[in-house]
Amino acid sequence: MKPQILLAAKVPPFLVEALAQRYIVHDMLAQPDPGFVDRVAPQVRAVVANGESTITADFLARLPAVELVSVFGVGYDGVDVQAARQRGIQVTNTPDVLTDDVADMAMALLLAVARKVPQADRYVRDGQWGRAAFPFTRKVSGARLGIVGLGRIGSAIAQRARGFGMHIAYTARSRKDGIDYPYYPTPRDLAEQVDMLIVSTVGGPATHGLIDAETLRALGPQGILVNIARGTVVDEDALVEALATKAIAGAGLDVFASEPRVPAALASMDNVVLTPHMASGTLETRTAMANLVLDNLDAHFAGRPLPTPVP
Repeated sequence: MKPQILLAAKVPPFLVEALAQRYIVHDMLAQPDPGFVDRVAPQVRAVVANGESTITADFLARLPAVELVSVFGVGYDGVDVQAARQRGIQVTNTPDVLTDDVADMAMALLLAVARKVPQADRYVRDGQWGRAAFPFTRKVSGARLGIVGLGRIGSAIAQRARGFGMHIAYTARSRKDGIDYPYYPTPRDLAEQVDMLIVSTVGGPATHGLIDAETLRALGPQGILVNIARGTVVDEDALVEALATKAIAGAGLDVFASEPRVPAALASMDNVVLTPHMASGTLETRTAMANLVLDNLDAHFAGRPLPTPVP
């Protein structure tokens, strides 16, 4: 008999179809009955989640036969990994395959904010060209860029920024061996030294509110913030205040604290570019992510080493 899995998140239809060919799939989001999970729980051997899923110890406790949580995404901060490991449950994610797309999106947001691309688009569409002068924008090439978190994605952002002749510095939990970029021990220290700040660190309790009011003040009235990490890493109330009072110049945001809800204040601001958590959302990358989810599931049930267990 095919192993039974619980689909606990929205994933692309092509992944759902591939899962259904290999496994018996119980889609909890498609079931309005609150008792559905408990009915199928004794047979469920794996859970497929995504980067925004919340898989708590209590939820795992309802699944006595579960052996694996396979996350469609690089972030797994919503999964209680410690609770899973205490029960011998393995956890996997989909790193590397989305690095380029997320790094590309970080630079796209930075350019969109600095060069006022959305505003310029509206200016042309509204027939303002030739009637009123479009304001000067901000140069990105040669600017000082700070990166919060120099992991896979942060390093890929730095690689792209070098192509723009940017002066790069970073902060992380510790200094990275073999990295020549200037290191600052805190985001505030980094923000004081740069013109633009890109957040690419992990989410979770350890980084909750890491970019706070003090850091935003240090970034300064000409500063630009870009967040492609997790919405919780930035103190959203402090960010709204900083943008409203011009304590910083602008922001590009792909992630938010309570997705898909976006604060009305952010949506109303002309110095903010908003995107719907789409940094990894290319067909090529989402296909590669789906294949990696399948590879992890297939390896587990075949007794082979997992391709991408979480560290």
